Formats: sequence, structure tokens, C-alpha cells
Amino acid sequence: MLLRVKRLSEDAVVPHYAHPGDAGLDLFSIEHRELASGASALVKTGISIQLPPGTEAQVRPRSGMALKHAVTVLNTPGTIDEGYRGEVGVILINHGSDAFVVEKGMKIAQMIIKPVITADIEEVDELSDTHRGEGGFGSTGFHKKS
Repeated sequence: MLLRVKRLSEDAVVPHYAHPGDAGLDLFSIEHRELASGASALVKTGISIQLPPGTEAQVRPRSGMALKHAVTVLNTPGTIDEGYRGEVGVILINHGSDAFVVEKGMKIAQMIIKPVITADIEEVDELSDTHRGEGGFGSTGFHKKS
């Protein structure tokens, strides 16, 4: 599988896997930006990509940033469609009580390449019955110890 990456800025870092076997490619900021407590911002990576046919890229948070600073990807997972050729951006949000500084060259997110299944759509008048039915949004409650 080949992921084509175009640098849009001299400061851009081509995404790469930090370790063999990693699922996510690291994404890096090309800008210095401060995120106040509660603030969100689109952080530029300075790259555009050409995904392999039949795939998408999912932009996900970095666990260390979430744990240490309460900074995460707002629309996680963010989806990059196969046909998109614009700059990859990461929407970060600071849930922490202190301001967070994004530095140029900082790892800000990870990108996972996943296969996409497209469905044929059929409008129907009824759906099949199931044991669960319409139960949702907490309808199963808590696990009880026996």
C-alpha cells in the first residue's frame, strides 16, 4: 500500500511510523500556536496526501497529549476521504485548565489508514426485529456483580 505525501511547506515533516508495527503515522505541526484553556484551533501540518484506492485516513489523538495536558483531537476520529487533496489539518482542543503551546515540529496527532466499505442504500418501510430493538443511550445500565 502506497501513501503519497506532498510537502506544502519547507517546515513540513513527512508523516512516519515512530516504531515498527505502529498503527499510526505521526502528524506534525508547522506552526507555533497557543491554545487557551477551553479553546480549539485548526493546526496546519503543511502536507497533502493521496490515499490508496478504497481507503480513508483517520486523524486520532495522541494519548500522551491527552493524559499529560488534556489536549485532544476535537472531531476524533477526523476523516480524510480518498479524493481530498487539500492540506491535512488537525482540530485540537484544550480541555486542560492551563494554556497549551503547540510548537513548530511537535507531534500533534496520529493518522491511521483504513479500508472503506461502501454500502448500497435501500429505503424500506420496516426494519427486521432484534432482541435489542430500539434500546440505546444507556439502556443496558450497569454490570451487576453476582
